[in-house]
Amino acid sequence: MTANETAIGASSSVENTAREVREEDSFDVEAVDKVLKDHIDGLTGTPAVGQFAGGASNLTYSLDYPGRSLILRRPPRGAKPASGHSMIREYTVIKGLKPVFPSVPEALYYVDTDNSVLGAEFYVMERVDGLLLEKTIPEDWGWTPQDNEKFCRLFWEKLVELHAVDYNAAGLGEFGRPQGYVSRQVGGWNKRFEKALTPDVQPFDDVRDWLDANQPPDVLQSALIHGDFRMDNMILNRSNPFQIDAVLDWELSTLGDPLMDLGGALAYWIQDGDPQGFEPLEKQPSRAPGMLRRQQIVDFYGEKTGITTDDFTFYYVFGLFRLAGIAQQIYFRYHAGQTTNPAFKGFGMASQGLCLYCQHLIREGMGS
Repeated sequence: MTANETAIGASSSVENTAREVREEDSFDVEAVDKVLKDHIDGLTGTPAVGQFAGGASNLTYSLDYPGRSLILRRPPRGAKPASGHSMIREYTVIKGLKPVFPSVPEALYYVDTDNSVLGAEFYVMERVDGLLLEKTIPEDWGWTPQDNEKFCRLFWEKLVELHAVDYNAAGLGEFGRPQGYVSRQVGGWNKRFEKALTPDVQPFDDVRDWLDANQPPDVLQSALIHGDFRMDNMILNRSNPFQIDAVLDWELSTLGDPLMDLGGALAYWIQDGDPQGFEPLEKQPSRAPGMLRRQQIVDFYGEKTGITTDDFTFYYVFGLFRLAGIAQQIYFRYHAGQTTNPAFKGFGMASQGLCLYCQHLIREGMGS
């Protein structure tokens, strides 16, 4: 191990650390512990429970048993779309992927709502030890712009690798319906956005009408798509952070047009020159020196996959609108008093800002 690797391993700024469980998100630990010991071999003692602060959708907890660490995932409390927080979806995809796409945790146990001691479905997976990269690259890594570019390309190659998976061989051929995927996504997010509207956010009918009228035709090259592909959804190898050991947060995964997945991922890719209001959405170091710009990423993806990416505006606008819909759904819960997390207070403004930028892109195109 080099001196630089030692510094990386010791960097607390990127440790994937759980915190004390928020009171509103607490659960009966004793009851869960009993269920898990009935279904997972080798668990002893009482788990220390923590909650991960990251994420604004499903709730994620650490269960640290003596000598073994697990992760529990469950939906949030309050109003939510019927399938937008499906635990069986996450559990099924990572269980099927593990043999053919090793960069996922090992799925251990799932229970549905009717039989759950939590009053909600949940699943448990093995915790992958490693580092979590968030808004900035730690200075003690000593990365140069060339290192940043190297990591950036490896990150996007991981998406290419996922899209190349033979999902039938993984037993996931029935995981989604590729035909009509784009139409269902546009129609579904239009409805979700409208249902989650609050009085302080505009309806943006023009954006929704444009997406409906400008859908590309169904493509032949369907793929297993992640739905939330970001650097902060990766666990990096502790000794070599250029290696992605696990891709997390599969709640939006399905089968469909891989360019829709790329567009959704680029919605989170903030770069210099973006509207000022985008800063609160910055969850990864996409503006670090050496990182590719969005159009470079589109070109890179096209080169690696052979998929034509000449006109990407629709996919990027949809990605931004879908992100606006996600933010608005979360803000709706906050506005209705179903959650008190102060981090969600500005999500209504974020939703509006994203839709305003959609209007700009519809007029001017994606640009560089």
